[in-house]
Amino acid sequence: MKYRLLGRTGVWVSELSLGTMTFGGRGHPVYGAMGALGPDEADRFVGAALDAGVNLIDTADAYANGESEELLGRVIRQRRADVLIASKVIAPLGPGVNDHGLTRLHIMRALEESLRRLRTDYLDVYYVHNWDPLTPLEETLGVLDDVVRQGKVRYLGAANLAAWQISKGLGLSALHDRARFVVGQTAYSLVTRDAEHELIPMGVDAGLGLTVTKPLADGLLTGKFSNGPVPDSRRGRIGSTLQLRVDEQKAVRVVDVLRTVAERHATTSARVAIAWLLAQPAVTSVTLGARTPDQLTENLTAGQLTLTAQDLAELDEASRPAPPYTSYMQSNFAPIRTPAAHQLDS
Repeated sequence: MKYRLLGRTGVWVSELSLGTMTFGGRGHPVYGAMGALGPDEADRFVGAALDAGVNLIDTADAYANGESEELLGRVIRQRRADVLIASKVIAPLGPGVNDHGLTRLHIMRALEESLRRLRTDYLDVYYVHNWDPLTPLEETLGVLDDVVRQGKVRYLGAANLAAWQISKGLGLSALHDRARFVVGQTAYSLVTRDAEHELIPMGVDAGLGLTVTKPLADGLLTGKFSNGPVPDSRRGRIGSTLQLRVDEQKAVRVVDVLRTVAERHATTSARVAIAWLLAQPAVTSVTLGARTPDQLTENLTAGQLTLTAQDLAELDEASRPAPPYTSYMQSNFAPIRTPAAHQLDS
């Protein structure tokens, strides 16, 4: 296992981390369809990850209505010092009108519940799980600064936020001398590269770490899909609201190239897809989810695969995203003159 710095914190995290969205929820209509894991399976998965050198585990209070945190807390309590735990906040904790969001009221309550379920007195990373349009960001950052100063949270993160939203948060934190976001989290893969337009450049400039979710695009990049999702797969079973939106035609081309590269290295498409992410300099850690021990074992070895320049060029060509917009300056004005051109004109 290789390790990378978490932004500018000086903390080293494993380049592959364990995601726990599949922990718990067997009776849940959505999480059950993902291939929910029980206590014994969760224990085996965590043990396998730690044995492979993983030191970062990702969960959220929203996963299986808190059961993911419950199971992780049970299996990790004897090994708490060996691992960094990241969780998230925004989702409803109950039926009340104030049981969700990024208000001071909800964050304080949700954090205490997460700590209780995880059987720990602190979180290493606490993400806001999404944007709350109703709560002023100043209020959210104020309470997050409080829980850092109380020692209940070590570092702050922002999951599923746009670049401008994180930038605004960083500016407010600097203005008021508060704890700042040190890491961002987003879905990122060979078929979902939108983060490269603004989020990743912003994060690199601000010195943020980047943890990546959905590296296999809900199983699409495993190579199992040719004419639509196969029934016995996560993408084939989960509700459409949780599936990534992808360009299906482009995805077919990407999967074809993945297979070609995988055959060249006598490996699997999944390992190649993860290795491509690890070759991206902005990526700090790729979060792996799995339904079976074999899937987890296979994915945990992706860091041992080194892609060649040819591999990377072919994958980039097949998956490169189109520009999100045309520059107004480029489309409406002549090219800006360089100093040398100006001198020639004069």
